[in-house]
Amino acid sequence: MKAEPPQNNYPAGNAAVTPVIPGIGLLHADDSLLVLDKPAGLLSVPGRGEGKQDCLSARVQASFPDALIVHRLDQATSGLMLMARGAAMQRALSRLFETRVVGKRYVAVVSGQLPLPAPGDADGGWGLIDLPIIVDWPNRPLRIIDSEHGRPSQTRWRVLSHDVAANTTRVELEPITGRSHQLRVHLKALGHPILGCALYAPDAVHAASPRLLLHAAALQFTHPASGLVMSFESPPGF
Repeated sequence: MKAEPPQNNYPAGNAAVTPVIPGIGLLHADDSLLVLDKPAGLLSVPGRGEGKQDCLSARVQASFPDALIVHRLDQATSGLMLMARGAAMQRALSRLFETRVVGKRYVAVVSGQLPLPAPGDADGGWGLIDLPIIVDWPNRPLRIIDSEHGRPSQTRWRVLSHDVAANTTRVELEPITGRSHQLRVHLKALGHPILGCALYAPDAVHAASPRLLLHAAALQFTHPASGLVMSFESPPGF
């Protein structure tokens, strides 16, 4: 993704000083929206029970009371999230996600050696996983591949690097659809589960990392109020 305009490009009228949100990076704030960097292990929204009320949305709303969730990242996933300021902007941003015009890129480290593209590959080394996903009802919240009843689910992927000694591959991922657990389920289906994944990786792969090695690294969208193309990047911490 081309980063134009640059990160922290505050539209006119935005306050010059923004609050510090505990444990969360604030990459951008204006009168319409916020771009945040969520750490791994933090819920996006409150869960059930008293012990699951600490989350990104609650921490952000302590500084921005009008901030509303537009999309979510799994608790174990780190990286970029977008929040709207007010219900009208929430509807506008939600529409961008529904119509798939928000550019999203993730970085993950998976078990095994995914193949490099053939020389002269016309698609820049990108492959496509096109496998429908459905809730595994007896084992909720898990998801499974189901060619008959699953919802259409597509993920583009390409190899960034190999670690031969560790027998792992660093990959870049672009979800075309936005199903729950999509990236983890699709990579498992390829035979290359993500390291540290408690839900879909075998025990040895789960134990290979103290956290899920999946990070929302890039986000691009057109600002509904200003019409500017906004691009943000967050390097993974692994």
